[in-house]
Amino acid sequence: MTMRPGPSVPTIDVVSVDARLKAVEEPAPLLLDVREQSELAVVRAEGAVLAPLSGLGAQVASLPRDRPIFVICATGGRSAQVTGYLLANGWTDVSNVQGGTTAWVQAGLPIRRGVPDATEYELPD
Repeated sequence: MTMRPGPSVPTIDVVSVDARLKAVEEPAPLLLDVREQSELAVVRAEGAVLAPLSGLGAQVASLPRDRPIFVICATGGRSAQVTGYLLANGWTDVSNVQGGTTAWVQAGLPIRRGVPDATEYELPD
């Protein structure tokens, strides 16, 4: 799986992502954090599904195509690449989280710290 920056990708701000995650929305949106293990242990958005970019290739086929996906990383660079890749490969409702986890923390949105548990890596049904 090759990730290259492409044309501009759709973006969404962290406050809008948080609101959509809390809303009763069907299908429920998915917040996908593509940062690496060491970054995830420091801080992460509460409710994010963790899928480090280094292993995402093996998981990409299992990502849902029938729900909105918001891709987040540290500041928006890697997540923009993943967003572009997914859109170029058949996903239709994918957005890059503008400012990434840095913006999420700065906005005072719910976070988790410490080593993630195994359930944080599981895609919801």
